[in-house]
Amino acid sequence: MVCDRRRLFVLQPNQAAAILLFGAYRGTERTTGLRWVLPWYTRKKISVRVHNSQSPTMKVNDKRGNPVEIAVVVVWRVADTAQALFDVEDYKHFVEIQIESATRTIASQYPYDDIEHHEKTLRADADDVCAQLRDEIQARVQVAGVQIDEARLAHLAYAPEIAGAMLRRQQAEAVIAARAKLVEGAVTMVQSALEMLSQKGVVELDDERRAAMVSNLMVVLCGERETQPVVNTGTLYS
Repeated sequence: MVCDRRRLFVLQPNQAAAILLFGAYRGTERTTGLRWVLPWYTRKKISVRVHNSQSPTMKVNDKRGNPVEIAVVVVWRVADTAQALFDVEDYKHFVEIQIESATRTIASQYPYDDIEHHEKTLRADADDVCAQLRDEIQARVQVAGVQIDEARLAHLAYAPEIAGAMLRRQQAEAVIAARAKLVEGAVTMVQSALEMLSQKGVVELDDERRAAMVSNLMVVLCGERETQPVVNTGTLYS
């Protein structure tokens, strides 16, 4: 018996071949090595290796309408060879388009940053954002028989036209937050000091002396410069 070499083909590791009979799909051959099919069968090879796709840097609007630049890296592979070959025109191009579309959708659902930490953000909660991004891409490429293994942010920044203004805003918000924390701590310390003085009977303070002590302690605790002691040789009232 003479073997028709035209029906012989080789499959490399992580490579598959879809087998067709007169245009009808009949299964997928995944066994590595030298393979042979009957003369009336045709085949289409496809790689099932892991693919690494990086989207271009895109300008999108975050949840608050601020323009940001974002790019993602997605790790994916073909899980269903029949769907990848026959359900979409070009599965690689299809995946790239869906990655870009999903990225724009997810980026618009989160603010870039939130100094008060009241909600999840693109910058501070990258793991949660990437998990949702992966699920969003997976839902979009399911029709192509593609499995998404991982999605990660590769680039994230404010757009150049607002980067300077947003940096100044972040600095101002950080200063305000620090001041608020400092005042909160100072009030707690002053309250504790007055309660201890009263409980131990160190000194009896009327309302005016109490107000003066509170004022002095707040200046000492909240001031940016070192305080200079003042020795009062008289009384509070003269």
